[in-house]
Amino acid sequence: MAGYRIISADSHVVEPDDLWLNRIEPEFKDRVPRVVRTETGGDFWFIGDDRFLSLAFAGAQTGKRFEDPTNMSFDEPFENVRPGGYDPDEHVKDMDIDGVDIGIVYPSLGLVLYRIPDSELLSALFRTYNDWVGDFCSANPKRIKGIAMLNVDNVQVGVKELERCAKKGFVGAMITSYPIESKRYYLPEYEPLWAAASDLEMPLSLHAATNRGGSGIAAPVPGEHDGGRAASQCNFDHFGRVNVTDLIFNGVFERYPKLQIGCVEQQVSWAPHLVDRMDYNYKQRSGGMTGKRFKNDMLPSDFFRQNVFIGFQEDALGVQLRDYIGVETLQWGSDYPHEESTFPRSRETLEEILAGCTEEEKALIAGGNAARINRLD
Repeated sequence: MAGYRIISADSHVVEPDDLWLNRIEPEFKDRVPRVVRTETGGDFWFIGDDRFLSLAFAGAQTGKRFEDPTNMSFDEPFENVRPGGYDPDEHVKDMDIDGVDIGIVYPSLGLVLYRIPDSELLSALFRTYNDWVGDFCSANPKRIKGIAMLNVDNVQVGVKELERCAKKGFVGAMITSYPIESKRYYLPEYEPLWAAASDLEMPLSLHAATNRGGSGIAAPVPGEHDGGRAASQCNFDHFGRVNVTDLIFNGVFERYPKLQIGCVEQQVSWAPHLVDRMDYNYKQRSGGMTGKRFKNDMLPSDFFRQNVFIGFQEDALGVQLRDYIGVETLQWGSDYPHEESTFPRSRETLEEILAGCTEEEKALIAGGNAARINRLD
């Protein structure tokens, strides 16, 4: 990949175990996430009596998949988390090891916090995280770029936080990958959010595992259902497909042509089928459109390529189908420092996956698309 800027459009931080206890407003301190060591010796994030995330998944097994994946454990202590997850200087050192020029960082525990039903608490947790990760990125602002967390249960509250984080230098924000069923994204109440994101040029990400209330993503603990976690991870794209279709067919991108929405860490092989089905239904069926036609002879696939970006880690099949998807939509990410990360072999992985691409395509997928959408130029 010599000569190309490599941007991991989906890297992660690992929240310090005392993050919320030390920073959140006093009225919420008795309900913040905390790390608890279980009888098996592994550390897990808990809120109250509810277990949310294993540190083994979040950052204590970085790179082990390349050594001996059969030796990977569900139980790991916090002290085994790779320091680059929570220390910005170590984070940049690991980027250098991995050959990554810029990393766009998402949370770890923060992904599954969308399961919390208390909306006021959720917003407070997100504000606290945003302040911390803003400080993390400011340690090396040329190399590390932050994605803010938004709770849009109350759209105006979400917009206010989006505006605050835009001023702090974040390059984008994330919203739940699937809202509560009665509050899907086609509803008019989200118009202020789309307008603000468009005006601020802040792309909005739908990251895997961030469903509101946990619908469809909460994998059972070991022993309850052996395939539970695999079934969950293999179907993350379902929610991205529903959201993208909702937004396109309800004219959101027609009203906000600068708006960028991303399906992150959901891979990309699903996209050609969705693009084909959207155009087919638009042309051949009236369902969902009630006779309405887009302006300027636009098709759903045109909006997909204009307004949607999709993030992958290792999806050689999706890259092979890039002409159906739109090369301009594809963004690569290492998923550092999570257990499935390509670290420390990201350059090698990219070379293999992009082997059949033109030089221009390689440059776009490896970093050019992320630079454009996140305004890194």
